[in-house]
Amino acid sequence: MTAMSGEGEVLPPDQQHAYRLLVRLSGTDVLAFAESAGVTADQAAVTLEALQAKGLATPGPVYHALPPDVALGEILLRRQQDLQAARQMMAALSEDYRTNARRHSAEHLVEIVVGAGALRQRLAEMQESATDEILWFCRANPIAMEGPANDEELPALKRGVKYRAIYERDLLDTPGELEGIVGAIEAGEESRVLPALPVRLAIADRKLAICPLVPDEARGIAQPSAALIRPSELLDALVALFESHWERATPVLAAKPDEQLDTLLLSLLVSGLPDKSIATHLGVSRRTVQRRLDRMMDLAGVDTRTGLAYQAARRGWL
Repeated sequence: MTAMSGEGEVLPPDQQHAYRLLVRLSGTDVLAFAESAGVTADQAAVTLEALQAKGLATPGPVYHALPPDVALGEILLRRQQDLQAARQMMAALSEDYRTNARRHSAEHLVEIVVGAGALRQRLAEMQESATDEILWFCRANPIAMEGPANDEELPALKRGVKYRAIYERDLLDTPGELEGIVGAIEAGEESRVLPALPVRLAIADRKLAICPLVPDEARGIAQPSAALIRPSELLDALVALFESHWERATPVLAAKPDEQLDTLLLSLLVSGLPDKSIATHLGVSRRTVQRRLDRMMDLAGVDTRTGLAYQAARRGWL
């Protein structure tokens, strides 16, 4: 196997062989290296200078091997960054193409995507090309992308894309989902919860929406399909639908480590999860959940959980 770069090999086979020989020799001059490698002194000098130029060998006259992870690691990191930039450019150019085609035909306002793989790819492209904001309706039993599998969110958050996500309450009961949500919140996502959501939905920059078409009861009968909806009154209606649900959804907040348990406990209580589910998600016993709730009710001066939820919202605990 050879190490490759975007324009060729990072380290050609002859240099790989030379580097391994230099490691075994533990320090050598040009003549000794030439004898060990079975090449001329001039060829040995050229090879050793090439390794030195790539940060893999010390300067002569006695050459020593240097660790490869620093020198080659920087090259590979640049290649990875170039690849990410190329993917973003491809997604942006694809959207430019579809936008131009839309000007010539109203049929391009809505595009149908069939198959979980194709839908997953479009969701990835949507996030990679986003520059402002992603809006999510995250229902239970996702059809194309589970929350922990969304590899595009963290890079998007790091480059300044805002994420607002509303989760269906039953989704929080799925193993691993709550941990993933908390991690996303800590990375910058704004998360809220509702007992139920009307549809699955993702919207990027208020310019593109992805909305699955096959209802849950038909899953397993037909392939998942979705509509890609571009700027139109239909897209405006979907944005308004999201905003109306956002206003009445319950925030899920991550707090400082010493406050996080109580904050999450309150968030999950207000979202309607029973004590058993809350205990499971927080990794504590039901008795611990009940004890902490009793303590918070005493602190809030109330004797019911409904009163605690009201006081938590009124006092800004959530």
